[in-house]
Amino acid sequence: MDTGLTLTFIQNMLRAHQPKSLKIAALLDKVSRRTEPIRGDYVGFEIPDEFVVGYGLDFAEHYRNLPDICVLESGPESG
Repeated sequence: MDTGLTLTFIQNMLRAHQPKSLKIAALLDKVSRRTEPIRGDYVGFEIPDEFVVGYGLDFAEHYRNLPDICVLESGPESG
């Protein structure tokens, strides 16, 4: 979960169908980036505002197959 914009949209769309219950499960939660008042019912880890890759998360189609979640650090141009 990041800003919450996408999840809020999806949650509203699903609630329009009046389900008996609706829960949010997320492996990672970046609370510091939240712009919408939404929270997960089942959250694996709260993480800082860093760009992460691996375990299905990618950057430009790379790093998706890493077996771990890793922080993608800036290149050498950042000093």
